Amino acid sequence: MPTIKDKQSITVIGGGSWATAIVKILGDNKNSKKITWWVRNPETIAHIKKFKHNPNYLSDVEFDLSAITLSSDIKKAIRASKIIVLAVPSAFLHETLKSCKPNDFKNKIIVSAIKGVVQQHNLVVADYMNEQFGVPELQQVVIAGPCHAEEVALERLSYLTFCGGSNTVSLAIASQMQCHYIKTSTNEDLIGAEYGAVLKNVYALASGICHGLGYGDNFQAVLVANAVREMKRFIDIVKPIHRDVKESAYLGDLLVTAYSLYSRNRMFGTMIGKGCSVKFAQMEMNMIAEGYYASKCMFEINKRYKVDMPIMTAVYHILYQKKSARIEIKNIIDGLN
Repeated sequence: MPTIKDKQSITVIGGGSWATAIVKILGDNKNSKKITWWVRNPETIAHIKKFKHNPNYLSDVEFDLSAITLSSDIKKAIRASKIIVLAVPSAFLHETLKSCKPNDFKNKIIVSAIKGVVQQHNLVVADYMNEQFGVPELQQVVIAGPCHAEEVALERLSYLTFCGGSNTVSLAIASQMQCHYIKTSTNEDLIGAEYGAVLKNVYALASGICHGLGYGDNFQAVLVANAVREMKRFIDIVKPIHRDVKESAYLGDLLVTAYSLYSRNRMFGTMIGKGCSVKFAQMEMNMIAEGYYASKCMFEINKRYKVDMPIMTAVYHILYQKKSARIEIKNIIDGLN
């Protein structure tokens, strides 16, 4: 098990809004450290170096570049630190790491800020990193919300839960990412928290679909209450340990994703509910709605577990089988309580 020092260098992989927010959080942490930031596009890196902000996401955030090394070389960025934060959309993770080998991640701590399934393998990130690169659960941590990147940019008080196979490692990572607007906590439910984070995006899509169809707040409350029970049924089967899904890492993350105006999954679902095609909704949004990919992956994964998941199944039918959103939602109404 690699040791983590108080002033540990950290590499962030990703150039989107959440990666940008994490770099900001690390920079605002009182423990001085070296931050390596991998961004795919060299032109974006050149812009950040010149103007001190990401031109594409959270562009109001200005960085102190004296503590940040920018790189478009993935292997060099990984070599630079013992702590690697993965913050690319799940749909692009496999492609991003295609040049990497298991030895590149030897003795590394992997922190996943990805709330999705690696669709090429139908695996959550922790399982993917274990199977593809041999990273054990004891060296992995998942960041759970509720926390929107946009509110991090505004320095609005937010809470993050760090869930890992080793609570010692989770506590060490949490200490690196707390600051005056970020409160942290930990738990040891690595796999359950990760599946919960994946499913909450699917349920936020369902919430958006229902909003687009014209259902009101009363129905939305019932939908979300049923969604959290559906989530519990699944993760209790996948990882049968004691957990309280009413904690912020599960219920809190679901609530903010289902209700917030910042939620890209709710926004995507709303467009579908209003009659937009999937292709049109994807073109309209400049960001990835993880729930779109997650609904298909979770439908396939659940073939193995056979958990009763009517809300997730309805979302899959709407998005991938082009079934009527209005009919699919009506079909599940009688089963909600």
